[in-house]
Amino acid sequence: MATKTYEFERWAVEQIKEARTKLATEISKVIIGQENVIEQLCIAVLSGGHCLITGAPGLAKTLLVKSLAQLFHLQFQRIQFTPDLMPADITGTEILQQTDKERKMVFVKGPVFANMILADEINRTPPKTQAALLEAMQEHHVTAAGVCHALSEPFYVFATQNPIEMEGTYPLPEAQLDRFMFNIWVDYLPEDQEVSVVRQTTTVDPEPIKQIFTGEDIMRFHDVVRKVPVAEDIVRYAVRIAAASRPGDSNPLSYVNEWVTWGAGLRASQYMILGGKARALLHGRSHVNFEDIRELAYPVLRHRILINYRAEAEGITVESLVDRLLDSIKESK
Repeated sequence: MATKTYEFERWAVEQIKEARTKLATEISKVIIGQENVIEQLCIAVLSGGHCLITGAPGLAKTLLVKSLAQLFHLQFQRIQFTPDLMPADITGTEILQQTDKERKMVFVKGPVFANMILADEINRTPPKTQAALLEAMQEHHVTAAGVCHALSEPFYVFATQNPIEMEGTYPLPEAQLDRFMFNIWVDYLPEDQEVSVVRQTTTVDPEPIKQIFTGEDIMRFHDVVRKVPVAEDIVRYAVRIAAASRPGDSNPLSYVNEWVTWGAGLRASQYMILGGKARALLHGRSHVNFEDIRELAYPVLRHRILINYRAEAEGITVESLVDRLLDSIKESK
């Protein structure tokens, strides 16, 4: 049994390593640039984590998530969040069904019953509906009339937010934001890449994306990712970064106490390590290094550190604060 497990893990590591080039090739058919964004999304898929995607309109966030679902042969559903959306609109509801013989209550599944959910503009719907989706994210099931209905596996929620227009929105509370593995920032493209996008999207339709993996493959990859070894020094490094972001009397970093209202919790270090394992495999390594942690500190901490008004007045952003944290925390004691 141990031999079979080893053979499978070796096969999976080689598959993931080779898949990185294939993923880039297939994604480039419809998406130009955004290499870091694509890598972070792939890390989340291999790790089994949910993502918050922040960016201005028109940056192909929906197309990117839909393309990933096609690559991994996952059932995709897009839910447009609006102020009048109710929890039952996404989870499903019971209806009375009448046949020739009887009348009975039947549960009709909502759009959340898919493998990959794009929650478009999640901050445009009231907290009650947000909470229904976030509960499904955490529990991987929906409860209706006291009956639990399991969601399809694997199950991912990629939620988008528009950082520009905040009027009429319902920002997610910090405790709910913490459920997302990454907050991925999608920025504007450089001029040359934007020219390529305009040329590509104003001619013929792009070549269709080919499937690389199946949902069953991804479920097996989740197990492989968790078995990637991590040295204790690297785990301690991730823990020290997360702990250093928390203000308090015991924190020796004066700028954290001055600028931060609330720091990252335990999930931050967990996701830095889990994401580091998936990143190591994508880069053809069977172990996690310090670079993996440093690269993933930004998407992991971006939505977990709450800066105060003093930091905003001084032009301090979460990104610049993470920069300082990485400069302050040494890789080993």
